[in-house]
Amino acid sequence: MEQKIHQGRNVKRFREMLGIKQEALAFDLGDDWNQKKISLLEQKEEIDENLLKAISQALKIPVEAFQNFDEEQAVNIISNTFNIEKDAFIGNSQPTFNINPMDEIKKLHEEKITLYERMLKEKDDMMERLEKLINK
Repeated sequence: MEQKIHQGRNVKRFREMLGIKQEALAFDLGDDWNQKKISLLEQKEEIDENLLKAISQALKIPVEAFQNFDEEQAVNIISNTFNIEKDAFIGNSQPTFNINPMDEIKKLHEEKITLYERMLKEKDDMMERLEKLINK
């Protein structure tokens, strides 16, 4: 049994994916459109081709998308081709991390000590220079 594609529902899906409100679509379609008419339109199983073309231009989506998109088919394709274990990662699907947090903390601590020692040496050098200047 062939399942009929609900064009109104497809209009709604694409409009929502684009983040466009019914009022905005109504505004783009012209003066004789309002939010209520868009709501009724989205409940229609089949939509006149000329109206689909106007909606297509407003949403910048091909008419064929409204005529051919079948959510059930899309879900089947995704579920049959996407394997979370295999495809969720680029590269190794079960990465191993060779970082020891304690080693990283020690390294940061050593860098901090080195910086502090350098600052103390610079302070001592500056004090020496100041003492020389004062004693002149």
